[in-house]
Amino acid sequence: MAVLELKNVQYTYKTQYQENNVLKGINHSFGEGAVHAIMGKSGSGKTTLLSLMAGLDLPTAGEVLCEGESTAKMNLEQYRRERVAVIYQSFRLFPLLTAAENVMYPMELRGVRPAEAKKKAAELLEKVGLSEAMMDRFPTMLSGGEQQRVAIARALGMDTRVLLADEPTGNLDDANGEQVMDILIRLAHETGRCVIVVTHDQELASRADTVVYMHDGVLYEEKP
Repeated sequence: MAVLELKNVQYTYKTQYQENNVLKGINHSFGEGAVHAIMGKSGSGKTTLLSLMAGLDLPTAGEVLCEGESTAKMNLEQYRRERVAVIYQSFRLFPLLTAAENVMYPMELRGVRPAEAKKKAAELLEKVGLSEAMMDRFPTMLSGGEQQRVAIARALGMDTRVLLADEPTGNLDDANGEQVMDILIRLAHETGRCVIVVTHDQELASRADTVVYMHDGVLYEEKP
């Protein structure tokens, strides 16, 4: 079943001197319970596509559909809070919050009581392989791999069906990168989430259930 669907998605922006067609009519669907990789070099349009799927902007033309509903007809802030979560390459943890507090933050925004959010945060941190001892540590006290796991736990705390990962292993060494990918695969297969990974790493993409390729604003089923 398609959870996220792209229908003739186009994106154009204008500068003082020219018009840039970044995305050129993309049609594709992403199903539940699987990891989907979007591969492409820098400048291919994959980051722009991810931002549209994340509800950070709307297509110039076409539609992004989540569970059959167009993002153009949604409150995008609510969409980002309730229906899609993003894991960033740079982690984007709050430096003055502990690991547990970072995970609790989106839950509390949704009205979850602090005691319940703290209990759920501990469960999620354990799920991504972090010990109870790390719950009260600040991001600067954690390794890159540990920070990325906190970022994944925080995304899970949003309890969305769609999980977008923007170069999730880009700042990690090979061993930590493999462990993060293991977590994403397990989440998709065991919890039925639709996980979409944007990457330029061929080895990472080879572990996904499906792979598509972005080149010059067009999405291909096979490497162009």
